Amino acid sequence: MRYLLLSFLILFSVSAMAQENPLAQKVTGTIINDNTLLPIANANVININKVKGVVTDKKGFFELEVSVNDTIHISLLGYQSLRVRVTNDWLKNGTAKLQLTEKAIALEEVIVKKYDLTGYLEIDSKLIPEKDNYRYSISGLPQGYETGSSSPGAFSRVLGSIFNPADMLYNFFGNKSNELKKLKKMKKDDTVRHLLESKFDRETLGVLLGIDKKEIAEILTRCSYSEEFIKTANDLQIMDAISECYEQYKVLSKKHEKYIHE
Repeated sequence: MRYLLLSFLILFSVSAMAQENPLAQKVTGTIINDNTLLPIANANVININKVKGVVTDKKGFFELEVSVNDTIHISLLGYQSLRVRVTNDWLKNGTAKLQLTEKAIALEEVIVKKYDLTGYLEIDSKLIPEKDNYRYSISGLPQGYETGSSSPGAFSRVLGSIFNPADMLYNFFGNKSNELKKLKKMKKDDTVRHLLESKFDRETLGVLLGIDKKEIAEILTRCSYSEEFIKTANDLQIMDAISECYEQYKVLSKKHEKYIHE
């Protein structure tokens, strides 16, 4: 009876592990233009679940490691992004043809310079506002905290936003722990890292983290990053900023819990 029970427990454990880690396979596909039906090269194909990506070759072909029900995000500058789910039929039937639609972009006006400069240094230096960014270091944390414009209460706002249970930042980090674990994976994959480094629209980052693009700016504001940084940083820098804030949140939360118990 004891051996029977042990065998049952082993089978149950193996079954549970198989459900948590579905069998990884490779799926293939070809990306084409839905209008011309020509192959699209250099399109970014990312498995959101595994945080792994590839780039299509000159024939629009790609091969990517997946499991059934994984979601694939396909994007390229000038095209509308596409998300598709991996099905058993796709894996059985072989290569699938996926179509991307070109974006209709009307460029009405281009602003080359932000300030109307005169050419005289003494006058122009007064036209451009000074922006002082400060970073506070917190004991036990490897990196500093950017607080944006000069703000004496910035440090207390950081602590307040993290420790206030009703705050959006607390709720976000608490509810998105599984998605935030992907942050470290993102930098390990060359395709994902290079894509984020070249983008400024927060789309791919939002898809990988499972949040709306608008939430990203709000999160960084609550983390006390400067408005200029939020507007000008590329997606890889934004990812690092969220990752840094999350790591600080975890450290400070542990210290806070320890303090309460003591």
